[in-house]
Amino acid sequence: MSGEPQNDCLFCKIVEGHIPATIVRETDTTVAFRDINPQAPTHVLVIPRVHYPDAASLAAAEPTIAADILREAGEVAAEEKLESYRVVFNTGTGVGQTVFHAHAHVMGGRGMHWPPG
Repeated sequence: MSGEPQNDCLFCKIVEGHIPATIVRETDTTVAFRDINPQAPTHVLVIPRVHYPDAASLAAAEPTIAADILREAGEVAAEEKLESYRVVFNTGTGVGQTVFHAHAHVMGGRGMHWPPG
């Protein structure tokens, strides 16, 4: 959980440019790209450039970067012209986390009622 890139992490490889992605925004601390398996008409992932396995560990170690992810989620939604949108952080396999690099899902473009599922 040191924040260092992990050799076996898909998202670290995207950050480093070793795996292609459809990038929609980049900052000094974040990268935003389209999800390859979208669950909504607009589905963009916002990830930190540093590696932490989930949002809670990122927020505990680097709260400023955690805030950057939320700010970028709003910027993505604005650029995608989403009037309403959802930001989701999954933590653990039981809720569907498959890549253990903190990331936010920005989803919109269709009605999303609560509870999800």
